[in-house]
Amino acid sequence: MATVKVYDQNKQESGEITLAPEVFEVEVKPEILHFVVRAQQAARRAGTHAAKTRAHVSGGGVKPWKQKGTGRARSGSNRSPVWRGGAIIFGPQPRDYSFKVNRKVRALALRMALSSRLADENLMVLKGITLPEVKTKHFAKVMQDLGLTRALIVLPEDNADLDRSSRNIPGVKLLTVDQLNVLDVLAHKQLVLLEGSVAPVTQRFTGKEA
Repeated sequence: MATVKVYDQNKQESGEITLAPEVFEVEVKPEILHFVVRAQQAARRAGTHAAKTRAHVSGGGVKPWKQKGTGRARSGSNRSPVWRGGAIIFGPQPRDYSFKVNRKVRALALRMALSSRLADENLMVLKGITLPEVKTKHFAKVMQDLGLTRALIVLPEDNADLDRSSRNIPGVKLLTVDQLNVLDVLAHKQLVLLEGSVAPVTQRFTGKEA
């Protein structure tokens, strides 16, 4: 059972917290993380690309020339795929790229991602973030004091002030507990949990509070 220090926004120690081993000390299996990340990326694809088939290309209603006697190859439409300006054979069509991942596998992958950040000593528990006013420079100062460069910050609930203050800082992303996902955890080197989000994260996977 891991015990980590809790810091304030000035990176001064303000206590300790114990993290549930079934959430933060899970054996990491790269193949499961890869599978779930691939599923997330596939689900994000728009799949709206399309090419026109013979059914969609305008024109071509009249036979270009008669069937026989011209000495040329027979042709039924000037929108045939073999003609310039014609249709596309087997071109891309709108499709859904997503594929199913079992709920338990998704949950396991997220626990592995959280565990990997703790194992690499890139997980920080923060008591809270309070800004004097909603400005990017104040949030940037907090990030600098904490030594954060590419960080995912997990909040217990939506905070419009923090969201507005952080949205223009590259490499920093804010999520609530219910938005937490494998791809974002792995895409950010540092993971910051506000102290109030530790219990909801633990409860999400174990059904009990930290």
